[in-house]
Amino acid sequence: MDRRLFGAGVAGLAAALISGTAIAQKKYDTGANDKEIKIGNIMPYSGPASAYGTIGKVIGAYFDKVNAEGGINGRKIKFITLDDGYNPAKTVEQARKLVEEEEVLFLFNTLGTPPNSAIHRYMNQKKVPQLFVATGATKWGDPKNFPWTMGWQPNYQAESKIYAAHILETKPNAKIAVIYQNDDYGKDYLKGFEDGLGEKGKTMIVSKLSYEVTDPTIDSQMVTMKASGADVFFNITTPKFAAQAIKKAAEIGWKPVHYLNNVSASVGSVLVPAGLDNAVGVISTQYLKDPTDPQWVNDKAYLDWLVFMRGFYKSGDLKDASNVFGYNVAQGVVKVLQQAGNDLTRANIMKQAANLEFELPMLLPGINVKTGPDDFFPIEREQLIKFNGKSWDRFGKVYGR
Repeated sequence: MDRRLFGAGVAGLAAALISGTAIAQKKYDTGANDKEIKIGNIMPYSGPASAYGTIGKVIGAYFDKVNAEGGINGRKIKFITLDDGYNPAKTVEQARKLVEEEEVLFLFNTLGTPPNSAIHRYMNQKKVPQLFVATGATKWGDPKNFPWTMGWQPNYQAESKIYAAHILETKPNAKIAVIYQNDDYGKDYLKGFEDGLGEKGKTMIVSKLSYEVTDPTIDSQMVTMKASGADVFFNITTPKFAAQAIKKAAEIGWKPVHYLNNVSASVGSVLVPAGLDNAVGVISTQYLKDPTDPQWVNDKAYLDWLVFMRGFYKSGDLKDASNVFGYNVAQGVVKVLQQAGNDLTRANIMKQAANLEFELPMLLPGINVKTGPDDFFPIEREQLIKFNGKSWDRFGKVYGR
């Protein structure tokens, strides 16, 4: 036998085996193939929480950037984002459409506690990842009972315990008024706050009022809380109502020490409509770099974000921290997909999401992303901030683990 033919045959066989191994190593579930990865998302582009809609837009813009640069391991991201108006019944309808009709690989960063609660069991029964949800409810970190759902941002109970600790340290005899949205989101924050205050909280809280997300205003609650004599105010509201609360407090001359939950700490979508002067002294927490903070003006991460925004999301508000949030979480899911390699199964997506440790440039110094098989809380550290009339000033230690 001609040795050259034999050699060529062996080489051909080896190449075929290598090629076959490479093909065998590629694993796909519905929503992924050699050319694309299909990701679903549900956002309130309309309705009472529409200020958050920009998060879906900035995520889409970041995926456009990724695709323009060649995609992930040669695959382009197809991002399908639908509106639910922050209505849980609509969320269920849209989730079914994305999973059963569009056949996405997973849902990513769907926004809001009530909307995500409405599809929590469905997603886990279907064994489709409900990944990096845009809500800090504590229940998103329960891998034992809900292995297909994972949070992203610091959880609400941990955040509200920071405010409670600060009040106990700085104003131990405070009279506290609390307003909260009457749903899972509001109640989660409230529970952490009351747990943080402990037994003393039973006498410290002199007014505790709720509102419905469908209410037009919370003006009457603000008047009632002022009349209670409270000198500390914990404001557990989404952006529309947060802006109303800050504005109304100024109108009625109520000047308590004002704590505002992080989900409404955006300068662009909350403090500007409320009136920047009215927001002076408001305290919140932060874990990402505030785009209005002058200390980042020459920071490479901020400058890179600016270039991205101007190139891929020109209509995006450069003062809105939600556009940093979306940018960060989009980078986070890209990291998961990169780690997943050619095993784009739903099980491997969750396996990789539960095996993360990295820093994101637009997170504050000392704050990183870290998960494990029993730790479904990717970001757990944050710092207190106070508004100075133009931007947020960080103060005190970094809380969390």
